[in-house]
Order: sequence, then C-alpha cells, then structure tokens
Amino acid sequence: MPRRDVTAAARPRAARRARTPSKPTVLDRGLKRRFQLRLLKWYREHGRDLPWRKTSDPYKILVSEVMLQQTQVDRVIPKYHEFLERYPSFERLAAASTEEVKKTWYPLGYNIRPLRLHSIACETVARYGGTLPKEPEQLLSFKGIGRYTAGAIRSFAFNEDAPILDTNVIRVLHRVFIGTGDPKARKAELWKLSEALIPRGKGYDFNQALMDFGAMVCNARDPYCLLCPMKDFCKTYPFEHKR
Repeated sequence: MPRRDVTAAARPRAARRARTPSKPTVLDRGLKRRFQLRLLKWYREHGRDLPWRKTSDPYKILVSEVMLQQTQVDRVIPKYHEFLERYPSFERLAAASTEEVKKTWYPLGYNIRPLRLHSIACETVARYGGTLPKEPEQLLSFKGIGRYTAGAIRSFAFNEDAPILDTNVIRVLHRVFIGTGDPKARKAELWKLSEALIPRGKGYDFNQALMDFGAMVCNARDPYCLLCPMKDFCKTYPFEHKR
C-alpha cells in the first residue's frame, strides 16, 4: 500500500495496545472466512511485484528465501538476479568453491547464508540428482532448511497448502487473533493458526499475501491501522475506534 495515501492519523500509537486476555485462540469459522477474503482481496490490489514470484523453480525459490533472511527486499532483488545468472542451477552452485560463492554473495552480509546454500546444493546434487525434494521430512533434513523455509518451498515452488511463520506473519497473526503476550512464547499456537487459516488450494497466494501485509500495512513500528481491512475484528485495534 503506497505510503503517500496514508496520513499520520492512520497510524495511532494506541494500535499497539492489547485489550484481550491471553488464552488459547479459538478460530471462529466466520472470522476465518472474513480474514481470508479480505487478505486475498488486499493482495490482489496491493501485492508486490517481485522476481521470485514469477517462477516455481524450487532452486530459485530457495535462493530467494535464503537471501531474504534478515535482509530487505530492495537489497535482495539485484543480488538475486546476479546470483542466478552466475549459478543458474543446483549443479552449477555445487560445482563452485565456497570462496567464490561468498564473493558473489557480497555485500548482503550474514555470510553463513551462502555457505548454507552451497551445502544444500551439494547435498541436493549428491542425494537427489539435483532435484530438491518436496516432502517435509526430506526438506527438514537439510542443514539450513528450517520449518519456515521448508513451508515456503512447499508453498511457493510446489503449490502446496503449507504454513509459514516468518517475522511478518507472526506479527499479523498475533495482533489480529491474539492481541496480548509475547508472540515468541506462542509460536506453537501461531503455527497452528497459520495452517488453519490457509484457504484450500490457495496456499501460494495466501502466504504471499500474509508476508506482504505484514511488511506493508501491519508493520512493526508504524502500522496503518485506520486503513487496515482487519480493524473491525483485530484484537489489537483500539476499542474506541470500533464504536
């Protein structure tokens, strides 16, 4: 959502206040449906045009997900293109030296990431003939692929209804459906919520929408609460704005 359309009044500090007691989340069917429909509608109108959304190649999806760890999207895009031009496949990446891969990765930082990516490429070539598996257990067996990355690969490369839970998704689900307490302490509940909310057969769009919504509307420091399509049922939205 473009920032120029938002006034300071649309970002009340009170939006960070919680009003509900901390207890297990009960997902009402009607609430679930409203959230799904509104989020997907918002995504159709405001979703970002990103290069890794134009492919279903598991290798390219993996590269994008590893690059996006702790790095802003605008910094990732040019490096994503450069990296894939130099290493267009698991085989090409596995054949390169780690020093060469690290130099290509620069200046993204957090330099354990290219080593992990190289290791995954080597293992994919050695164990699976250069084809990344889609089974959750096999994906999670790779050092460097955790539950979020496995879910992203299954969702974005294999079009499965697999849940994801990154920083943006945690923020959105915790604010809208829980409202109180430390989100980190409720990750198990948030994983279940993320999975339960996925509309059948729409995991790709829904998960992309969740991440964009958390980055663009329900962001960490300055959420656009008055323009949020979820504000009439969000557990963190100020009560006085609901009357």
